[in-house]
Amino acid sequence: MENKQNWLEYDVEDMVAGDKDALWHHLKPHKCFETQEQMIIVEGKGLVVKDIRGREYLDATSGGVWSVMVGYGRDSIADAVCAQMKKMPYFAGVYGNVPSIKFAKKLLEKLPNHDKVYFSNSGSEANEKAFKIIRQASHIDPARKGKYKIMYRDRDYHGTTIGAMSATGQAQRKEGFGPFVDGFIEFPHCACYRCPYDKTYGNCNIECARKVEDIILKEGAENIGGLIVEPITAGGGILKPVKEYYPILQEICRKYEIWMIMDEVVCGFGRTGKFWGHEHFDVDPEIITMAKGLASSYEALSATVVKQKIFNTFLNDPTNPETRLNYFRDISTYGGCTSALTAALESTRIIEDENLVDNSVKMGAYLLEKLETLKKYDVVGDIRGQGLFAGIEYVTDKTTKEPITEGQMAQLMGNVMAEKVIVGRTNSSLNGMNNVMNFAPCLTITKEQVDTIVAAVATAIEKTF
Repeated sequence: MENKQNWLEYDVEDMVAGDKDALWHHLKPHKCFETQEQMIIVEGKGLVVKDIRGREYLDATSGGVWSVMVGYGRDSIADAVCAQMKKMPYFAGVYGNVPSIKFAKKLLEKLPNHDKVYFSNSGSEANEKAFKIIRQASHIDPARKGKYKIMYRDRDYHGTTIGAMSATGQAQRKEGFGPFVDGFIEFPHCACYRCPYDKTYGNCNIECARKVEDIILKEGAENIGGLIVEPITAGGGILKPVKEYYPILQEICRKYEIWMIMDEVVCGFGRTGKFWGHEHFDVDPEIITMAKGLASSYEALSATVVKQKIFNTFLNDPTNPETRLNYFRDISTYGGCTSALTAALESTRIIEDENLVDNSVKMGAYLLEKLETLKKYDVVGDIRGQGLFAGIEYVTDKTTKEPITEGQMAQLMGNVMAEKVIVGRTNSSLNGMNNVMNFAPCLTITKEQVDTIVAAVATAIEKTF
């Protein structure tokens, strides 16, 4: 008989001690935990999480990184994953499996202009695949010879690996991890609130997009193969481009045969009120990357989706000695996990059957409406967002737009937490500009929960300032 262990059992004090003694947490300066206890999350249902001390919090961050799209405690996902794992848990992606085929077809239904899906493990990895595709194409396609450089936007984030970080426009995220990969070129951000050209929308020529062509010409168009952007800049401060931005950017890219990569890791799967963030704009990228909401983070999964013309670049003749290596020689170990694909199938079914994208539209509009009421406070400089993805930028002066200090931001975040609500922030990302509080709740959120979140923020502002 197979022995079974109840892995849900634990001793509270043993876990608290173990957290301090054994765990190395993400994005945390651990010196502070020498004198204070780290929160340990043990349970979740809907938008509410409970810590190991029994305290409950309304989570406005979908798991801290905006990814638990359908909420916590979905038995149907757990049941589907369990059934699949009992039948067939894993085989490397060099072969097919039923959940991967089903989910690839589902993704292509959602992306009718794209044709092939490559599964991997994380958003960083999905972007690495896109970079490798561009780089390999620059070696094997005569029409793209030498086009290996990749452009990225200031304030955008594309991952934590060295390659993905090389394409990230956040100085503090990158500090101390260099030297970075050669061949990545930065271009300006698109934040109207802090326009890099001191222009005002309506009285500008969308310089933030047109400047890209100047940079291409300076670098040499014959050297540039790709350009990566988030539909709406996420961790860099919730920055939504104006409607003219992407058509201009796409025109420039196609003029110089540069493949646009749309990083949908955060914005995809209904976060912004459409299934894909880029659907808000007139744009058709050659490559789309995704993760986070792909399986609502019940399992780790990412994907890189391409048009047929890109896939065809790698259709080599294996019998020809000169071209036998000209296929996409890449593998992702966990891209073969059937449980992740099953979780993605069920999570996507929930999003569709429960009309959660529509709820993102309605509750997103309500969230922004309620957040706008906070402009009565002197420290609230800007409110922005789309769907259930919103941000507040805090300033010491509305005229000069001087950001509040890191210390003030930390105190503000702590005061929101004291109201039993968890919100997010730009965290060790931008020099002098970590002053944006962000909101990305699960797509199941209700009006009452929106009210609770905004009330907590209002109370925290009054306590802090």
